[in-house]
Amino acid sequence: MRPVDLTQPVLNFAPELLLRAQGTGAGMKAALFDVDGVLTDGRLFIGAEGETLKGFSVLDGHGLKSLQQCGITPVIITGRDSPAVRRRVADLGLAHAVYGVGDKLAAATPLLAQLGVDWPEVAAMGDDWPDLPLLTRAGLACAPPNAHAEVLARVHHITRQRGGEGAAREFCDLLLVAAGRYAPLLRGQLATLDGR
Repeated sequence: MRPVDLTQPVLNFAPELLLRAQGTGAGMKAALFDVDGVLTDGRLFIGAEGETLKGFSVLDGHGLKSLQQCGITPVIITGRDSPAVRRRVADLGLAHAVYGVGDKLAAATPLLAQLGVDWPEVAAMGDDWPDLPLLTRAGLACAPPNAHAEVLARVHHITRQRGGEGAAREFCDLLLVAAGRYAPLLRGQLATLDGR
């Protein structure tokens, strides 16, 4: 086994996928995320009092915060509304989220206009039919492998990780690598960890 240069990233993506993720000149400016099946594994746990519990990956959370740090605006657009999702969005400090929407395109269009972002500058991640209007318009469309077959057939990239298990982080990392921000973020973290 050859030694690994721990100052360099080990993560890599196919060149054609990176080109797609770079967008049209200015790069991706916003990333849209579904919640159930993307930021969670899609299962709903309902307590005796009717409360909904969901499990979120801390890996995904770090990815969303990294996007924000690098100037790519993460946007949550979800068909369900729950205190658990609102709490997670608040904990991550995400400024843009739309909850409980049936028509995700109708929700996304004015929000993207407000942000000054056109569809070629948008990356989107979803897992089911309500996400298709966003995925088919986005410059880069992604889904976890546990997405519905009709979604998997229409996206540019299927993550290795499943929804709720790091799929969104993989998508965030792809966007960061394509934007040339991944390696500097990693180096900054390594310097912080070892005191150099």
